[in-house]
Amino acid sequence: MTLIKSISGIRGTIGGKMGEGLNPIDIVRFTSSYLTFIKETHPGKRLKIIVGRDARISGPMVSNLVVGTLMGMGADVVDIGLTTTPTTEIAVVDELAHGGIILTASHNPKQWNALKLLNHKGEFLSAADGLRVLAIADKNSFCFADVNDLGTCKTDDTYISKHIDKILNLPLVDTEAIKNAHFRIAVDAVNSTGGIAIPQLLKALKVNKIDCIYCDPTGHFPHNPEPLPEHLRDICDEVVRKKADLGFVVDPDVDRLAIINEVGETFGEEYTLVAVADYILQHKPGNTVSNLSSTQALKEVTEKHGGKYFASAVGEVNVVEMMKLKKAVIGGEGNGGVIFPELHYGRDALVGIALFLTYLAKSGKKCSTLRDQYPDYYISKNKIEFSPEMDIEKIMDSIIEKYKSYRVTTIDGIKIHFPNEWVHLRRSNTEPIVRIYAESDMMSKADNLAKKIINDFKDILNNR
Repeated sequence: MTLIKSISGIRGTIGGKMGEGLNPIDIVRFTSSYLTFIKETHPGKRLKIIVGRDARISGPMVSNLVVGTLMGMGADVVDIGLTTTPTTEIAVVDELAHGGIILTASHNPKQWNALKLLNHKGEFLSAADGLRVLAIADKNSFCFADVNDLGTCKTDDTYISKHIDKILNLPLVDTEAIKNAHFRIAVDAVNSTGGIAIPQLLKALKVNKIDCIYCDPTGHFPHNPEPLPEHLRDICDEVVRKKADLGFVVDPDVDRLAIINEVGETFGEEYTLVAVADYILQHKPGNTVSNLSSTQALKEVTEKHGGKYFASAVGEVNVVEMMKLKKAVIGGEGNGGVIFPELHYGRDALVGIALFLTYLAKSGKKCSTLRDQYPDYYISKNKIEFSPEMDIEKIMDSIIEKYKSYRVTTIDGIKIHFPNEWVHLRRSNTEPIVRIYAESDMMSKADNLAKKIINDFKDILNNR
């Protein structure tokens, strides 16, 4: 059993002893800690908190505990039920709530769930705020409400529709262009809430031919829910079988978007953001942001349109912070996460779909042809597991010393910039691993670069 406490939220496998998995006692404890933090930041206020969840099997159990605990702490709850992460973020702002909790373990398998914590802006807590929540939990320093001060709960299942309405009202979303393109689109929603939201969105965008697989929100994921190419064989086959123009795949909480072209090949998760950014920058010149582990293709596209590209530390909260600082018009993460601040500051597969379809429709190109207009880069994604006794920081320092003749970025792990390629090493916030990503203009070169750094890592470890 696993329980991971980090600034990113509380994530774990369901069951086990207290402190070993995400069990009812820990769910109550961390919900109470979060609400105590919200009370500190909004003193004297009657608090309102939004709660939404994806469709995973443990969702009803976790939701009942979270909602009951919030009420027991004196907060009023708006339970928006089965929904998406970006929809929950939007609901926090629309309801003038003081925070929100999204119950989702994102791309993790079905035995996992998590409490993702939002502030009053509908954005993930900052690192400092996340640490404060963890400190409160460590001390169990929270107090429950008297009977006369208990919170209330109301349900509202309209927020996916409200979210879609906001997308339709964006100036750069053109439903008539999409309608006139007569797209046939396949959808794989991994039996989670994308199965509710994406067909509804596509119909609102006037797409008449929609082929759904795994769109029943039962939480029984038919394949690994992370939208990586090796997990997407069924949707690729469906696109070819139905002669669809393209396919869309999302993770269980619908903040990551993968695209399949008309011949059943992956568009490339890194290129979801690149294509959407290209469209936005044609109409709204400005700066862009992605994280250090994302493709350099975004930089090239941004500079082509006269903007400046900036790289942030990995993590949505860091991308958002940099986007605000640099006044970026579009940003996100290379895992298929599109952040369009004109709608809200959060990764949002729904707005990504609407913007991509508008661009594809207006271009008059096939999906594969659109992808061909971007530079080809390939990222090799690797990881090294480590044990608690390893001094990871000293190993990282040794790698910095070895490659000091190159430009090295250290805002989040180590990124070594070689001519026309790079490698990024960073310690995971949620797992006992070091991730090693490398990008080059050929997959074999990216793999070789990653292997070289992995061998350096192991050599340093063995020589200590």
